[in-house]
Amino acid sequence: MKKKIKRTILTGKIHIQATYNNTIVTISDLNGKTISWSSSGNADFTGSRKGTPFAAQKAAEEATRKAKDLYGLKRVDVVIKGPGPGREPAVRAVHQNGIRINSIKDITGIPYNGCRPPKRRRV
Repeated sequence: MKKKIKRTILTGKIHIQATYNNTIVTISDLNGKTISWSSSGNADFTGSRKGTPFAAQKAAEEATRKAKDLYGLKRVDVVIKGPGPGREPAVRAVHQNGIRINSIKDITGIPYNGCRPPKRRRV
Protein backbone atom coordinates (compact mmCIF):
# COMPACT_ATOMS: atom_id res chain seq x y z
CA MET A 1 0.00 0.00 0.00
CA LYS A 2 1.44 3.34 -1.05
CA LYS A 3 1.11 6.26 1.34
CA LYS A 4 -0.40 9.53 0.24
CA ILE A 5 1.79 12.59 -0.19
CA LYS A 6 1.39 14.81 2.90
CA ARG A 7 2.60 18.05 1.31
CA THR A 8 4.80 18.63 -1.68
CA ILE A 9 8.43 19.54 -1.05
CA LEU A 10 10.32 19.65 -4.34
CA THR A 11 13.78 20.71 -3.10
CA GLY A 12 15.57 19.79 0.08
CA LYS A 13 18.91 19.02 1.73
CA ILE A 14 20.47 15.68 2.55
CA HIS A 15 22.94 15.58 5.42
CA ILE A 16 25.19 12.51 5.45
CA GLN A 17 27.22 11.99 8.59
CA ALA A 18 29.69 9.18 7.89
CA THR A 19 31.78 7.95 10.79
CA TYR A 20 33.87 4.79 10.94
CA ASN A 21 31.19 3.05 13.03
CA ASN A 22 27.92 4.27 11.51
CA THR A 23 26.35 6.40 8.77
CA ILE A 24 23.39 8.70 9.46
CA VAL A 25 21.34 10.16 6.60
CA THR A 26 18.96 13.04 7.36
CA ILE A 27 16.74 14.71 4.76
CA SER A 28 15.32 18.15 5.48
CA ASP A 29 13.52 20.91 3.65
CA LEU A 30 15.30 24.18 2.87
CA ASN A 31 14.29 25.63 6.27
CA GLY A 32 16.01 22.78 8.09
CA LYS A 33 12.94 20.82 9.25
CA THR A 34 13.58 17.09 9.11
CA ILE A 35 11.49 15.20 6.56
CA SER A 36 12.97 11.73 7.01
CA TRP A 37 16.08 10.07 8.33
CA SER A 38 17.75 6.69 8.54
CA SER A 39 20.98 5.17 9.77
CA SER A 40 22.90 1.98 9.23
CA GLY A 41 21.68 0.68 12.57
CA ASN A 42 18.11 1.57 11.62
CA ALA A 43 18.55 -0.51 8.43
CA ASP A 44 19.08 -3.69 10.55
CA PHE A 45 22.88 -3.73 10.60
CA THR A 46 24.62 -4.39 13.91
CA GLY A 47 28.13 -4.17 15.27
CA SER A 48 31.00 -3.64 12.88
CA ARG A 49 28.72 -4.11 9.85
CA LYS A 50 27.15 -0.69 10.51
CA GLY A 51 30.34 1.00 9.31
CA THR A 52 30.37 -0.67 5.89
CA PRO A 53 29.62 1.07 2.58
CA PHE A 54 26.74 -1.34 1.89
CA ALA A 55 25.03 -0.38 5.15
CA ALA A 56 25.38 3.32 4.25
CA GLN A 57 23.84 2.63 0.85
CA LYS A 58 20.84 0.88 2.41
CA ALA A 59 20.35 3.70 4.92
CA ALA A 60 20.38 6.32 2.16
CA GLU A 61 17.94 4.28 0.05
CA GLU A 62 15.52 4.00 2.96
CA ALA A 63 15.65 7.71 3.81
CA THR A 64 15.19 8.84 0.19
CA ARG A 65 12.35 6.37 -0.39
CA LYS A 66 10.48 7.77 2.64
CA ALA A 67 11.01 11.38 1.51
CA LYS A 68 9.99 10.62 -2.05
CA ASP A 69 6.84 8.71 -1.09
CA LEU A 70 5.63 11.06 1.66
CA TYR A 71 6.65 14.46 0.29
CA GLY A 72 7.38 14.03 -3.43
CA LEU A 73 11.01 15.15 -3.14
CA LYS A 74 12.68 15.75 -6.54
CA ARG A 75 15.94 17.74 -6.10
CA VAL A 76 18.44 17.93 -3.23
CA ASP A 77 21.66 19.54 -2.12
CA VAL A 78 23.97 17.03 -0.42
CA VAL A 79 26.07 17.97 2.64
CA ILE A 80 28.64 15.36 3.69
CA LYS A 81 30.44 15.32 7.03
CA GLY A 82 32.92 12.78 8.36
CA PRO A 83 35.70 10.48 7.13
CA GLY A 84 33.76 7.19 7.06
CA PRO A 85 33.63 4.62 4.27
CA GLY A 86 29.94 5.25 3.55
CA ARG A 87 30.28 8.71 2.01
CA GLU A 88 30.21 7.91 -1.70
CA PRO A 89 27.84 4.90 -1.62
CA ALA A 90 25.25 7.03 0.20
CA VAL A 91 25.41 9.74 -2.50
CA ARG A 92 25.18 7.10 -5.25
CA ALA A 93 22.12 5.56 -3.59
CA VAL A 94 20.39 8.95 -3.53
CA HIS A 95 21.03 9.39 -7.25
CA GLN A 96 19.90 5.85 -8.10
CA ASN A 97 16.57 6.39 -6.35
CA GLY A 98 15.64 9.06 -8.89
CA ILE A 99 16.42 12.19 -6.90
CA ARG A 100 18.38 14.84 -8.77
CA ILE A 101 21.48 16.17 -6.98
CA ASN A 102 22.09 19.91 -7.40
CA SER A 103 25.32 20.21 -5.42
CA ILE A 104 27.59 18.24 -3.12
CA LYS A 105 29.31 20.05 -0.24
CA ASP A 106 31.89 18.56 2.13
CA ILE A 107 32.00 20.14 5.61
CA THR A 108 34.33 17.64 7.28
CA GLY A 109 36.38 19.27 10.01
CA ILE A 110 40.14 19.45 9.44
CA PRO A 111 42.44 19.66 12.49
CA TYR A 112 44.86 22.52 12.00
CA ASN A 113 47.24 22.30 14.97
CA GLY A 114 46.21 19.07 16.64
CA CYS A 115 46.14 18.25 20.33
CA ARG A 116 48.63 19.63 22.80
CA PRO A 117 51.43 17.11 23.41
CA PRO A 118 51.81 15.59 26.91
CA LYS A 119 54.17 17.14 29.44
CA ARG A 120 57.75 15.94 29.56
CA ARG A 121 58.28 12.91 31.78
CA ARG A 122 60.08 13.51 35.08
CA VAL A 123 61.95 10.65 36.71
